Amino acid sequence: MENMAVGVFASIDAGLGVKLEVVRDLGIKTIQLHTPAKASRTPENAKAFLEKLNDYGITTTVVFLGFEGESYETIAKAAETVGFVPAATREARLQEAREIADFAKLLGVEAIGSHIGFVPHDVESEDYKGMVAAIQNYCDYLKQNGQRLHLETGQEQAENLLAFLETVNRDNIFINFDPANLILYGMGAPIESLKKVAKYVRSCHCKDAVATAGQPGVDWGTEVPFGQGQVDAKLFLQTLKDIGYTGPLTIEREIPEEPERQKAEIGQALELIESIKKSLI
Repeated sequence: MENMAVGVFASIDAGLGVKLEVVRDLGIKTIQLHTPAKASRTPENAKAFLEKLNDYGITTTVVFLGFEGESYETIAKAAETVGFVPAATREARLQEAREIADFAKLLGVEAIGSHIGFVPHDVESEDYKGMVAAIQNYCDYLKQNGQRLHLETGQEQAENLLAFLETVNRDNIFINFDPANLILYGMGAPIESLKKVAKYVRSCHCKDAVATAGQPGVDWGTEVPFGQGQVDAKLFLQTLKDIGYTGPLTIEREIPEEPERQKAEIGQALELIESIKKSLI
């Protein structure tokens, strides 16, 4: 794969990613894939999807977990519903996450991405210990599959995320760095945060945002096209190069309700990234 190849977040039948035909039309060669709906995760569908990927010359680098009942309506709602935080659904979601990992293995994908949810700050609490145990359990399962876990940034400040990774203490847990999420959630400055977690970064999103005019961490910021927000696209890519990152630069633009605009803005991000890559020191 090309060094820092441009990618895009895609979907089969679930999630906010673009369809494969859009990826093909834009000439993009790598994708991160939102996990398909449960009924679609069959060996037959995996084979058919892999054949289509091969026909288009597209490589899947990460399969992202997604669960029924997750809501990003507000930051508070996300804190209540996302990932492995809700104790009532934790074991069922862990089992589904194992099934998703097995589906990803059929696709030849070695990385599973996930928003695990807002990690409790009280490290002595049962909620925190339960989260640590759940992620340890999942990492151990992925290890048997020859896979690793990439935690998505945004719901934790860099220092708290680092502390959690060190507590989990597994050699197959890493980070999918999303600079815009740090702005959207009010969890820190993207470039400084990237430098702090650099040794764990194995995948990333090229996404942009502007901070809320209200209360950071309580009110959402606003996602905007890559290069038009507060991330500083050129400095972001330069910093990735400086820390030794060579993986894909995966564009994420979450406006599936406007497919033509989504495709156009992904195309603009593609042009911007390719232009910036040529200027990197």
